[in-house]
Amino acid sequence: MTQTTLFLYVADIARSCTFYEAAFGQAPLERMDQFALFKLPDGQALGLWQKDHVTPAATGAAGGCEIGFKLAQGEVDTQFDQWKALGPVLMEPTDLPFGRSFVIADPDGHRLRPYAMG
Repeated sequence: MTQTTLFLYVADIARSCTFYEAAFGQAPLERMDQFALFKLPDGQALGLWQKDHVTPAATGAAGGCEIGFKLAQGEVDTQFDQWKALGPVLMEPTDLPFGRSFVIADPDGHRLRPYAMG
């Protein structure tokens, strides 16, 4: 099977690249005027595509999804300390029925949820 890529439609590719470079601690693997591709720790990829350049035209609103990042037990609070300054904190580290989690938003409002099953 080939690599899986998740795509997020973004309003401003430069602003989103800056955010995800800080979040992932790496530059994108590929960078074009309206697109950037980041490698995720599990081998998948995250593509950022400027919404007004998506073909065929994207009709959904930017910021309309959530991406979960599964972590090992005890890593949620450490990740929160690293990410809390990146964007709006929507939920601080919290114990939920499935485990521990927090949520921040990227520049377009996409929700990022690091979590550890508990």
